Amino acid sequence: MNFSENDFVHLHLHTYYSLLDGAIKIKELIKKLKEQNVKAVAITDHGSMFGIVEFYNECKKNGIKPIIGCEVYVAPGNQEGARMIKEYAKDEDKNYHMVLLAKNNQGLKNLQYLVSKGYLEGFYYKPRIDKALLREYSEGLIGLSACIAGEPAKHILRGDYKRAKQAALEYQDILKEGDYFLEVQMNDIPEQKIVNKQLINISKETGIPLVATNDCHYLNKGDHISHQILMNIQMQSTINSKNKWEFHADSLYVKSPEEMREAFKDLPEACDNTIEIAKRCNVSIKFGDVHFPVYDVPEEYTIDSYFEHKAREGLHKKLANIPVSEHKRYQERLQFEIDIITKKHYSGYFLVVMDFIEFARKNNIPVGPGRGSGAGSLVAYCMGITDLDPIKFNLLFERFLNPERASMPDFDIDFCINGRQEVINYVKEKYGEDKVSQIITYGKLLAKGVIRDVGRVLEIPLPDVDKIAKLIPEAPGITLDKAFKKDPMLKSNIESMPGGKEILEHATKLEGLIKSAGVHAAGVVIGDKPLIEYVPLCRGKEGEVVAQFEKDTLESIGLIKFDFLGLKNLTIIAEAVKRINARHENLNFDINKIPLNDKKTFELLSRGDTTGVFQLESVGMKNLLKKLRPEVFEDIIALVALYRPGPMGSGMLDDFVKRKHGEQAISYPLPELEDILKDTLGIIVYQEQVMQIAQIVAGYSLGSADLLRRAMGKKKPEVMKEQEEYFIKGSKKLNIPGAKAKGFDPGKALEIFKLMEKFAEYGFNKSHSAAYALIAYQTAYLKAHFPVEYMAAILTCEKDADKVVVFIEECKNMGVN
Repeated sequence: MNFSENDFVHLHLHTYYSLLDGAIKIKELIKKLKEQNVKAVAITDHGSMFGIVEFYNECKKNGIKPIIGCEVYVAPGNQEGARMIKEYAKDEDKNYHMVLLAKNNQGLKNLQYLVSKGYLEGFYYKPRIDKALLREYSEGLIGLSACIAGEPAKHILRGDYKRAKQAALEYQDILKEGDYFLEVQMNDIPEQKIVNKQLINISKETGIPLVATNDCHYLNKGDHISHQILMNIQMQSTINSKNKWEFHADSLYVKSPEEMREAFKDLPEACDNTIEIAKRCNVSIKFGDVHFPVYDVPEEYTIDSYFEHKAREGLHKKLANIPVSEHKRYQERLQFEIDIITKKHYSGYFLVVMDFIEFARKNNIPVGPGRGSGAGSLVAYCMGITDLDPIKFNLLFERFLNPERASMPDFDIDFCINGRQEVINYVKEKYGEDKVSQIITYGKLLAKGVIRDVGRVLEIPLPDVDKIAKLIPEAPGITLDKAFKKDPMLKSNIESMPGGKEILEHATKLEGLIKSAGVHAAGVVIGDKPLIEYVPLCRGKEGEVVAQFEKDTLESIGLIKFDFLGLKNLTIIAEAVKRINARHENLNFDINKIPLNDKKTFELLSRGDTTGVFQLESVGMKNLLKKLRPEVFEDIIALVALYRPGPMGSGMLDDFVKRKHGEQAISYPLPELEDILKDTLGIIVYQEQVMQIAQIVAGYSLGSADLLRRAMGKKKPEVMKEQEEYFIKGSKKLNIPGAKAKGFDPGKALEIFKLMEKFAEYGFNKSHSAAYALIAYQTAYLKAHFPVEYMAAILTCEKDADKVVVFIEECKNMGVN
């Protein structure tokens, strides 16, 4: 990248990923820098590296050089392990700031290591490293002395020039000559002028070069009040409370190269040095490689052959209960899935999941029958990962793992809440604690929430704030900007309300920023090497090790996420089964062997007697059950899919009930679609049905039909126009014959395409619906046949006092003492 003499590189920049530091949105930042013709920029969040991948990608996309850094906290003292010491001398701070920038990929690895160690070992108010650790991992790093919280600056402000100079020389020695710079800033902070003057003197006396930076905490001039409000939102204070966050500098915005050159006209070499640093920083983040956990297979096998062995062994057992006439169908489907899984190199993934589920079962930890699209895999069923026969319930493998799309398989596994942690502990023990971590999540300031938060900080009366927030429409993914475009009068209406103008001024700037960080409820990442080699780590509130990247970012750099979910209903079922077998000694009751056509269970469901029944206990669902009067298991699958705002609002649900009872004729768009739609009475309920219709009418493979389904869900007009043409006329390139070539009338085909498009908006994943319908049916069966044991199990497992009252009342209604 060519830099001109007028260029300036932003080396000291805090984005919103700092959580409590910066109010800068990465996309807006890069847009501004592009307009200013800035060619390189560094991210230097305080103590963390949460946002580096998004920052890197956004820079690359826009032709700006990304410099990856971090403003670390250095513990006082020179001794080894100083980061672990929590007592410090009176003339020392708890920590000193220092900016580190990665020169190369080794530097990036070392920076990740230092940041991780700061959290995992050195946390005391802040995640701290120490000088001994920095010396050990200094290769590939450039250091800057940081803002007025840096060590040389702090000693200057104490009047100890000698110690400031000594600290600077020490850092120069740690980082090697030429890789340490004294950082000067031009802002409105009075102490900064004192620090700048003495740093210039230290530079003259030692030869340590100066570098001009601007500590950027918000994007534009005038944003400092919004930044202050953000800090108070995060600290749960208000503008007048005692613990309020206050910082008066209004110069910590992203300045243009011209502004920086003008500010440092007496120190032009300090600006020049930003370019020298940028030239030396060349980091690349690798995407696409997959780092599967290493699953050890018996000596005589490869990973693929052992995977195939386990899948075929499982099918052999399953076929014992399946009619011989069906065996060929199962064998062909299994071979098809095995071929795709091995071709995509996912054998190890299936074996890892199989292994921890086997551990759970051997240790009497209940496991769910399936969740999400994974229940569509016959291999998963044969390996004991799921408990639902996908062929029997017409579930599609391609909905789970598309042969025509590069995407990881993703099993979400439900465990009994009491045993979930035991399974995670097993995984840590098997693969190594350093190769396993949990995953960070962020709570963001969304449209309604940001209005309420800003209003609270500004101490605007709650009723006024409430009125404003209620004007923002309820819609998935709604933003203030989208709401204003939808209703052109909305913005002026809000601004005319008490406090409205002031709230909007800040809410529009803060919307989308991060409010808090947490730990993903279920996600666990397992790597083939210590995770610290791939991702910076931190700790959650409970002390657990957490990857600093969100799940999608982790997957983009090749790390594998496994979902371990806790489901209370599995705990209730296990407790009920235990009680049943204790009271009925010779029964040997097994919940997995109950018939799915039990008359007593369907009678209970038809009465709406479903308090305590999984997924079916809301008032609305009870009324629906009474109207529908389900008779077969497929009815429950459909109910789980249909009882959602979209289908209810569109009238699909009412049509389904009317067709069930002969009040509306059952019709099919084409006779050829009857097999696909008969279980749902001619209505497209499931995403899988959209895929199958595309296969029959237009000759799509199920893989390309899954891509069509995704496109319909995203509603991109240009993509939909293209797909419509493929559907009717076909595509040689994609090997889609099209409806016309398959002998269907183009007009009728277009009608079906529009119908699919409409229903794809509401369509639900049948694999997930079927798996959860099974748990619903199991709980209904227990309540119908073993009411005493089942209600006792619920009361044993329920911790919510309000719900306990409801269940005691239900016991009375059932005549259970």
